[in-house]
Amino acid sequence: MSSNGAYARYSAPNNGAGPGAGPGAGAGTGAGGNPYGQSYGGGYGGQAGGSAYGGSYGGGYGGQSYGGASYSAPQYRGSDPSPGGYTEPSASQSEEDKSKRGKKSIALQALNKNVLIWAGFFTVSLFTYFLLSGGDFSFLMTYGAMTRMFGFGILNVKTFKSQRATGVSKKTLQLYCIVFFFRLTSIIRHEGYLPYDKSGDWLYHFIEIMALVFTASALWAISVPYKSTYQADTDRFGEFNVPPGFGAVYLAVPILIIAGCLHPNLNADFVSDVAWTYAMYLESVASIPQLYMFQKQTNGVVELLTAHFVAALGIGRMMEFIFWIYSYHELATSSGSALPGYLAIFSQFAQLVLMVDFFWYYFAAVKNATPLVLPSNNGSNMV
Repeated sequence: MSSNGAYARYSAPNNGAGPGAGPGAGAGTGAGGNPYGQSYGGGYGGQAGGSAYGGSYGGGYGGQSYGGASYSAPQYRGSDPSPGGYTEPSASQSEEDKSKRGKKSIALQALNKNVLIWAGFFTVSLFTYFLLSGGDFSFLMTYGAMTRMFGFGILNVKTFKSQRATGVSKKTLQLYCIVFFFRLTSIIRHEGYLPYDKSGDWLYHFIEIMALVFTASALWAISVPYKSTYQADTDRFGEFNVPPGFGAVYLAVPILIIAGCLHPNLNADFVSDVAWTYAMYLESVASIPQLYMFQKQTNGVVELLTAHFVAALGIGRMMEFIFWIYSYHELATSSGSALPGYLAIFSQFAQLVLMVDFFWYYFAAVKNATPLVLPSNNGSNMV
């Protein structure tokens, strides 16, 4: 391109040039030449000599600029704490986030397991109801018995799978063995206290037999193979002036006397009527040693499967309570007194009241998939 072109070069007025300096002077002039001293004709990377400002638009990002100062491109700074700067998460934060996600995942798995346990039981219950009950109200007795059996089944799974007997009261198991034994001696020989529907033909008997088997199995596990894990120091209900482990006599003996004095007469047989009444009254207090043991634990934490076991006992009792509210008048003595019926209602209601605290914490633990934590003996008392 010609150096004389219209856009070839711009020359400022020559204030310091001598006479005769033409308009073409400039590229090589010294300090007395172009006061602006910069050339637009050198392209990128060109050098302007004699520049008063000394600047050049050439040289790229690494070139000179404004009096020789070097200008570098912006650099990324991951740890720049200034506003607008991006800060990388530290290793501890990443580990904490992973830990939180892991805990949430474990909690979700536990919640799903809880839901599956009860969903499976309710499914079997509904199937049994439609198949064997015929819609009769007395099926509540069978349903209560099924729930108890389910609870002792959970206890066996917990004990034998973990190979530990921690958190389980031997006294409660002893009392329930007595309950199921005496009830079976009554319902096998007579029909006065059986459900009215088809479940009273054989299913109710089978459920009570299996409940006795499960209870005896759990009691054997605590007493023999896993005895070393049994917490005898917290299972101390009623241990006053009796050998260690025999505190349940303070519940079993007085209630037997009450059942002998106040019992209904549906079987018209003294032994059978007393046996059934004794089982009913004793069951109302059989969970007290277990609740007492929960309360005496130092940390108050209850294993969730153990909590399921106790909750199943309470739910089963609730079903029977609903049934006897409408049927208590049938529990009359030979003289026609309804006192045994009132006593049956009172004993079942008392058991449910004792378990109100437990159920509150139980449902919160199941909902949040967290361990069940009950108040210690320094807090509010359940028993």
